[in-house]
Amino acid sequence: MSLTPQFLDELRARTLLSGLVAKTVKLQKAGREFRACCPFHQEKTPSFYVNDDKGFYHCFGCSAHGDAIRWMTDQRGLPFIDAVKELAQAAGMEMPEQDRRSAEKAERAKGLHEAMADAATWFVEKLNGIEGAEARNVLKRRGVTEDVARSFGLGFAPDSRGKLKEALKGYGDAMLVEAGMLIQVEEKEPYDRFRGRLMIPIRDVRGRTIAFGGRIIGDGEPKYLNSPETPLFDKGRTLYNLDRAQAAARKSGRIIAVEGYMDVIALAQAGFGEAVAPLGTALTEHQLERLWRIAEVPLLCFDGDSAGQKAALRAAHRALPMLQPGRSLAFVTLPEGLDPDDLVRTKGANAFEALLKAPQPLVDRLWQSEVAAEPLDTPEQRAGLKRRLTELAGSIAEPNVKHEYLAEFRERLDTHFGRGPRAYEARTQRGPAAPARGKRDKRGNWQPPEAMPGATMRGLVASGGLDPILARAVLAGLIRHPAEIARHMEVLGSLRSASGALGKLFEAVIDVALEDRQLDSGKVLTILARSGFDSVASDLLRADTLPFSFTRNQADEARAREDLNEAIAVMVAQPAVDAALAEATAVLVRDGSEEAFTRQVALSRKRQELQARLANLMLADEEEFDD
Repeated sequence: MSLTPQFLDELRARTLLSGLVAKTVKLQKAGREFRACCPFHQEKTPSFYVNDDKGFYHCFGCSAHGDAIRWMTDQRGLPFIDAVKELAQAAGMEMPEQDRRSAEKAERAKGLHEAMADAATWFVEKLNGIEGAEARNVLKRRGVTEDVARSFGLGFAPDSRGKLKEALKGYGDAMLVEAGMLIQVEEKEPYDRFRGRLMIPIRDVRGRTIAFGGRIIGDGEPKYLNSPETPLFDKGRTLYNLDRAQAAARKSGRIIAVEGYMDVIALAQAGFGEAVAPLGTALTEHQLERLWRIAEVPLLCFDGDSAGQKAALRAAHRALPMLQPGRSLAFVTLPEGLDPDDLVRTKGANAFEALLKAPQPLVDRLWQSEVAAEPLDTPEQRAGLKRRLTELAGSIAEPNVKHEYLAEFRERLDTHFGRGPRAYEARTQRGPAAPARGKRDKRGNWQPPEAMPGATMRGLVASGGLDPILARAVLAGLIRHPAEIARHMEVLGSLRSASGALGKLFEAVIDVALEDRQLDSGKVLTILARSGFDSVASDLLRADTLPFSFTRNQADEARAREDLNEAIAVMVAQPAVDAALAEATAVLVRDGSEEAFTRQVALSRKRQELQARLANLMLADEEEFDD
């Protein structure tokens, strides 16, 4: 069986090396790489690294080095062909047929690479020669420096039907037609495809020229002309500048997708080397997967005109079925009528950097688009919006992400149509009140509300998962602001099962609220005294014991209620997050999988966020009362 270099390259590209290695080796995240103790020699300090971007592993101790196929042969001990078969099956690729045509195809591909490299060199020579004067002026007017033009391999195709054909005649017309450099028309001599155009080489991830994009010099149509699909070039799987952008993305921690070649080149010249572009089409699933291998949340920065924003929305819809926890898209919206090239040339790199620092999350882009799609004046129109949003969320394959989107859209619908107060009043009249709603964080990004506790949460509370200091503070706040008890009845009801004195006091406070909905703090204290909690409740109300606004006697009422709501949300979320984090850590220690690592990191961040939210409540209050 003859395996072509193209087949093996595609196999490597479709195989996530860290995921493959993690099946037998415990990996730890180390920046953009993973590290571990080397499986090929004994060591105590990790010196074995796996790099997904470059597709290889390397040990600095024993010099073991290779790609996914080498891993299967050296570490698993498989014969080469068996290793390829196993990887191909996992990647969903069919093995090549066992005939002589495979070898011939491989030899042809080698010749095609050489022909494309020679064509790129010839175009560069023409750009720098007498015939390229007008093309050089175009680059100069667009502000492209000679160094940048050289680094991107820019060239020029003279306005001739046969000059390239003559220059590369050693390859033969058939090979040049197959490479997309000549056009073959029935019963006519093949002729040059690119004529009178600025030539932009398109390279694969290994930096080899596989196709070209040609921009017209002067007037004419089409403005841009791309190579046709060839044995080397699959338009839907290729991203322009990916070979160069990967290294820049590792440094910046982001990847930016823009619309066109010149946008990429202009951004690179302005210091944004992490930009790539699709090739005249909307982003495909394969291109999105390539972007997600570089960054969890790629930034899509399409032109500010109507066409550019429609392309961004198409990408958003196409990404939905592929979303995973932590994996999404964000959108950078340019001023109307400007593209990235225009922006950096007229307003400078700082203006573009400012936009990159405040991208619009995917959920915001979807919501904004659907709300603006049609009027929302009638019940039928509002029902249409709800149906569209439900269908969008329903297209997400991952169950947890789908659930979060459905919940998010429900919250936004209620908020947008002003249903929040009515829903609250209806619930308080018949019993439990509405749970706390979502809100926007300091950056303006929407944050969904904390999930309501279920059976698992009640079990965690019963086993003593509550933070006792925070629970005491919340109790004090509820005694001072008893109207808030009804608002959080569903949440607080699960705390009645808490063990010890805290659980009993929570139960007493809830029972008090059930007896009388028109409570003030004095009534609560009186009823608690009859239940034997007078001394405990009085102790909780001492202003100098707990540093929160809602435990203070003279605090601003609105501020105290808002802080109490936040404290309850943190208190309820903490036990579930702590338990999930402990479980994820145990799984990570046990199998060391990439999925376990990702979950453990996400939960650690969630735990830190909860601690920060609580610290903000305490610090803000201390500063206020110290003044």
